[in-house]
Amino acid sequence: MEKTWATSGRASGRASGRDAVRASGRASGRGGTVSGADLHLDLSGPGGVRAALVRALRDAVRSGRLAPGTRLPSSRSLAGDLGMARNTVADAYGLLVAEGWLTARQGSGTRVAQAAAARSAATARAGTPGGPVRPTARPLHDLRTGTADVSSFPRTAWAAAARRAITAAPNEAFGYDDGRGRVELRTALADYLARARGVRADPERIVVCSGFMQGLALLGGVLRRHGTRATAVETYGFWMHHDAFTRAGLRQVPLPVDGRGADVAALDRHRVGAVLLTPAHQFPTGVPLHADRRTAVVDWAGRTGGLVVEDDYDGEFRYDGRQVGALQGLAPDRVVYCGTASKSLAPALRLSWMVLPEHLAAEVARAKGTGEWSTGSLEQLTLAEFITSGAYDRHVRSMRLRYRRRRDRLVAALAEHAPHIRVTGIAAGLHVVLELPPGTEQSTLQAAHWQGLALEGLSRYRHPAAPPLPPGGPDGVIVAYGTPADHAFPGVLEALLRALPPAD
Repeated sequence: MEKTWATSGRASGRASGRDAVRASGRASGRGGTVSGADLHLDLSGPGGVRAALVRALRDAVRSGRLAPGTRLPSSRSLAGDLGMARNTVADAYGLLVAEGWLTARQGSGTRVAQAAAARSAATARAGTPGGPVRPTARPLHDLRTGTADVSSFPRTAWAAAARRAITAAPNEAFGYDDGRGRVELRTALADYLARARGVRADPERIVVCSGFMQGLALLGGVLRRHGTRATAVETYGFWMHHDAFTRAGLRQVPLPVDGRGADVAALDRHRVGAVLLTPAHQFPTGVPLHADRRTAVVDWAGRTGGLVVEDDYDGEFRYDGRQVGALQGLAPDRVVYCGTASKSLAPALRLSWMVLPEHLAAEVARAKGTGEWSTGSLEQLTLAEFITSGAYDRHVRSMRLRYRRRRDRLVAALAEHAPHIRVTGIAAGLHVVLELPPGTEQSTLQAAHWQGLALEGLSRYRHPAAPPLPPGGPDGVIVAYGTPADHAFPGVLEALLRALPPAD
């Protein structure tokens, strides 16, 4: 028999295993306390009283009956309403806080966590109430790599540059280009890259692309036509870049990565025609390629006729020590320099560039000029104006300072609240790696999901052809601190700290 109490006062008697209980009117939403509101909890099912209460509260949140932000009765009030011991309610609340369903703060009471809505939606999509939680499409905070703080895009300065560029553009700029890209942008890039990154560039050797992936696809096709069948890549790297080479028919050989960057000495043990590297800031571990290895890979390319593909994805953002110049400056005839506006400005621009050796520039441009490979001329003209006017330098300097402050806040928070977690890759870029105790990577990602964070593990970026890790191999998560907006960053830090494993 089901018993239901509408309890504006106290419930008499103790809840039994088949009871559905309506508890006191102290639950409140964001608008404040709702006097006399009922909290219906189904305490049926197996297990003891505490297990029934945990299950009932979890189901109420999962189903959406308790919305994010809803304040729950105090443990004393709910215990009285349900006829339970206060410690039983307090233990149930504590377990649900640990699981991420509830939050508890001094002076604010116990509330339904904001992340609970995303978690509930994921469970609903899984089709199994109470089953495994799948990642949500729209987390509360996105700490995945691949983008910068798009809320900081310089809209006013960009719009002004667009007006100036379009007004001054020749009529032929509104037609088709020749595959290389607009000469205005290639000239501006040649000057900027020589000054800021040490690249030895000529406008005729630059090809502008619609994103880095397009550039890799074009280059992979050209390499294949030149007889290359295999390329070397870093053991840890971005899998979409590997896929671009795979689609071009190129097999990949993973190079070990350590504290000095990629172990390029391994190139001599393999028959490869090219190597893809992130020498200024290895992705995702964050270490720069050691000077000895920079020299060694250039020597390898010269001896074998091989090609080095340099991905300088976030070279403008270095915070500690001297700038690490582009590898291309050491051997412009053996290195393809690849850059992009996705980190410095925004991915939506779909603008990247390759500075190519002279013997490849014309062929890559011809390949791009066939089919639907063209890149929007108006965006190119605007970026050219943005660079030549000095607005690009001002924006990069401003964002470098902003990102450095975020990095410092993150490192300080970890040092204070999670000193057992080692942080690496902090000298540059828009992300860091948090080294975790062995075996805790997946549980940390799950805990982050419960906190409303989209986070990625280090293992996600390990090449599938790399040798298996030894027992106790590196576990870690990648925190892209450059992605959230400034106003959201304090909340992101709090959620991240709650998701990290405790000290032993």
